[in-house]
Amino acid sequence: MSSNKKYWKSVEELNENSSIVETLRNNEFIEEIPTSDFLSDKDSLSSSSTTRRDFLKYVGFTTAAASLAACEGPVHKSIPYVVQPDTIIPGIADFYATTMFDGFDFANLLVKTREGRPIKIENNTIEGANFAANARVHASVLSLYDSMRLKSPKIDAKSASWSEVDANIKASLTEAKSTGKQVVLLTNTQASPSSEKLIADFIAKNPTAKHVVYDAVSESPALDAFETVYGERALADYDFSKANTIVSLDADFLGDWQGGSYDSGYTKGRVPQAGKMSKHFQFEANMTLSGAAADKRVPMSIANQKLALVKIYNVVTGSSIATGKIENEAEVVKAASQLKAAGSKGLLVSGIQDKNAQLLVIAINQVIKSEALLTAGARLIRKGSNEKVAQLIADMNAGLVHTLIMSGVNPVYTLANSTSFVAGLKKVKTSVAFSLREDETAEVVKIAAAAPHYLESWNDHTLTKGTYSLVQPTIRPLFNTKQFQEALMTWNGVAGTYYDYVKGTSAAFLSGNSWNKVLHDGLLVTGSSAIAGGTADYAAAANALAKATPSKDFELVLYTKTGLGDGQQANNPWLQEFPDPITRVSWDNYVTVSQADATKLLLENKIVANGGLNGSYATLTVNGVKLENVPVIVQPGQAKGTLGLALGYGKKASLKEEMQVGINAYALYNNFNNVQSATLTKGNGEHEFACVQSQKTLMGRGDIVRETTLEIFNTKDAKEWNPVPMVSLDHKEVEASTVDLWESFDRSIGHHFNLSIDLNACTGCGACVIACHAENNVPVVGKDEVRRSRDMHWLRIDRYYSSEDTFAGDNEKKENFDGLFGAKGSLGGFGSMEHPADNPQVAFQPVMCQHCNHAPCETVCPVAATSHGRQGQNQMAYNRCVGTRYCANNCPYKVRRFNWFLYNKNSEFDYHMNDDLGRMVINPDVNVRSRGVMEKCSMCIQMTQKTILDAKRDGRVIKDGEFQTACSNACTNGAMKFGDINDKESNVADLLEDKRMYHLLEHVGTKPNVIYHVKVRNT
Repeated sequence: MSSNKKYWKSVEELNENSSIVETLRNNEFIEEIPTSDFLSDKDSLSSSSTTRRDFLKYVGFTTAAASLAACEGPVHKSIPYVVQPDTIIPGIADFYATTMFDGFDFANLLVKTREGRPIKIENNTIEGANFAANARVHASVLSLYDSMRLKSPKIDAKSASWSEVDANIKASLTEAKSTGKQVVLLTNTQASPSSEKLIADFIAKNPTAKHVVYDAVSESPALDAFETVYGERALADYDFSKANTIVSLDADFLGDWQGGSYDSGYTKGRVPQAGKMSKHFQFEANMTLSGAAADKRVPMSIANQKLALVKIYNVVTGSSIATGKIENEAEVVKAASQLKAAGSKGLLVSGIQDKNAQLLVIAINQVIKSEALLTAGARLIRKGSNEKVAQLIADMNAGLVHTLIMSGVNPVYTLANSTSFVAGLKKVKTSVAFSLREDETAEVVKIAAAAPHYLESWNDHTLTKGTYSLVQPTIRPLFNTKQFQEALMTWNGVAGTYYDYVKGTSAAFLSGNSWNKVLHDGLLVTGSSAIAGGTADYAAAANALAKATPSKDFELVLYTKTGLGDGQQANNPWLQEFPDPITRVSWDNYVTVSQADATKLLLENKIVANGGLNGSYATLTVNGVKLENVPVIVQPGQAKGTLGLALGYGKKASLKEEMQVGINAYALYNNFNNVQSATLTKGNGEHEFACVQSQKTLMGRGDIVRETTLEIFNTKDAKEWNPVPMVSLDHKEVEASTVDLWESFDRSIGHHFNLSIDLNACTGCGACVIACHAENNVPVVGKDEVRRSRDMHWLRIDRYYSSEDTFAGDNEKKENFDGLFGAKGSLGGFGSMEHPADNPQVAFQPVMCQHCNHAPCETVCPVAATSHGRQGQNQMAYNRCVGTRYCANNCPYKVRRFNWFLYNKNSEFDYHMNDDLGRMVINPDVNVRSRGVMEKCSMCIQMTQKTILDAKRDGRVIKDGEFQTACSNACTNGAMKFGDINDKESNVADLLEDKRMYHLLEHVGTKPNVIYHVKVRNT
């Protein structure tokens, strides 16, 4: 019997008099079908003679139009070029060589542009381009499209014209000259011959003017020491590839120490060649990238490091300066002895911010005649003076400064005594800040001058002695901005543009080369002779260091994180979501504390029900300054009695609300010293972290991260340290690689791509992660979604700790398990292996889609959205995907990402994809995925196909090295190498046959196209 029950879809339908219900009932489509747009008007239709064919065409159109009206997808209208620019070919990328230098980061670059839009940063590989892009430089292209940028100049917080700005400043300069008061240019390090010439001319025209150089993160002690010995204010450069023995005391040279860019040279010596590799000792307080890569890492407070440096000085030079008791003295003596034995193949570096310590470093390297110390190419990227900055603040407060013009600095945010700076600023008659954003300083000055991004600018740089680099714009200025140098030209009465000025200045540096050639190449290497090294009172420096005593309280070590650096790009969502390589935490900074100290203070980290990481809050006090509610991370490897806290967070001005995260550690950066005496007390409540790797170790990781020692590598058969996985076939043990889950295809025809990853060369720097973001339009999801394990990174860099002091100790412990229960039982034993050692070894492993030839994801997709290409790539047809997520469940590598939400044009995810300006960075060669679609690494199929088409157009064979992915292109360490294994002469084909090669989870039988190389430690 049929039912008479009434069914309804909404409460509104129960109202019989509702006009809305009646409208909906009589209209299948709410929006009117736009047939008139296509079928002309009614008059023309009624008067026309319609054939049977036309009639069917119209009927067919109305059906299609109805379908169109029912779809959710928006209709986009394209506007063609009326007159096509002769320099732009639609669909073809242009590359411009340029240089990036913002006072903290620097690199020699190629900028990829599409239809006039810079969309990606790549490394300039011309000979002499030694400075590669780190994660922050790769992300800087997104900062160009920051909707929070200062778009025009302001006077007294009101919009103004540049003529008004210039008139105000010229009048102020005239008044300062007549009254005899100071005019101060406060800038970051310029490293630019043209800029420095303009500044010198400005000072010549304004007798009371002076130039003060201020680096937010100071290297002043190292500069002072180098200037004392070599007579020039610069930083020594180093070639780590020439060092067989490296000893580092608190120098994170794989991170930001003295500007970084040392990793490519370092990794050349870390990959075993002819049975040899360099030996690396690291003494440090915080766990750093350099400490993670070291063969022997010793946790040690800064006070003890100073004593250790004196001990090394004694061993190397034969001196006998007395020191107090040194922690781990045996390890210090061992490192010193091996450094001395290495002679010219040895190198000592130190990040201790103490002039005496830096003098001893120079002395020791002089004694061993280190080949890795390059005084000929001294770095000119830091020139700040702590003393001059302190004097400026005193002069401002004394009312001596009439006009203060700032460029490239944000002292209100970065100075520990910013309140004193602000107080002095109120006594300055005219204050000007050239700034990319209306930051903390631009908010309080009289004139906020909108500055262009480096991708909109002309400039030149001498990053090291003997090199000359050019900066050229890759896009017309987006806003009403003016360079600081252009303004100087106006005030100096110099006619023309800054381009003309740079070109004129360049004549002294081109060495007979043409301007166009240097502009095309991006830089010129002219070379310079080594600076004649002098001497200093090294004994006095050693005696002063020997008096170092440990702090009675905690020793706080301030540092810069790989993601945000000094904080200039805090409004960059790519960098905010970038997981820290060590802690794997994004969207935060935090105080790091050792497990022993955490236990004493009842501080803890714990995994909660949803898999997120929670941590205690603490109150941190330094010299009377108290920071409350600072999140705590219990960091394995942190030296006892020390704390770590990253600079660059806690910004509020000119940032979207989502990016206003973290604590401003600059408030504790007293006297520009990164080491402070601090107290730490537990606070109330818990902090929710967005951590992408909550599990600190992976039990029985032998089949995932494989490693061995150099001695075993040289003396044992490869099958002992790189065993071939075995599986059971017909009740017999056979090699896993000989068993197929499915019938294999002949892949010897055409190209077959493989990606090689060398664990010895990977430093965890993360440049590949950001490059992948840029190339493939990977969305940013925000802290809440990352905490829910919904991050969208196509490429992750897993970090593994050892539960014993070494990974070998882990394996030995695992192999000695006996039974289920007790101290050696596997139940309790495996559980204990999840707790990292107090000083664990660390391994980094980049993991992306493995592009399996026998892919489990492909067999379970009900709509064939994921399939295998003939070239070895596991492909995704986004339009076919219906979001079952079967593929993600069936993937043993967990590399597939699901779009839980629409991240594009969605105010709930207010990042760069939510505004028109931010979307200018999108790569048009790659789809922007929508809600409900699965995505993952594509091996940058758009890049490989372009290489094939370019070679086909040119009628030539593709050379080895032409095939690249975004990650392999960004990796200058040699950790990632991509190529065609069907080309038997290719590098990747040789790596496939290397005895260190293995596949991830090979026993599963997926036959990946990504290969790994066993990590070798020189212990």
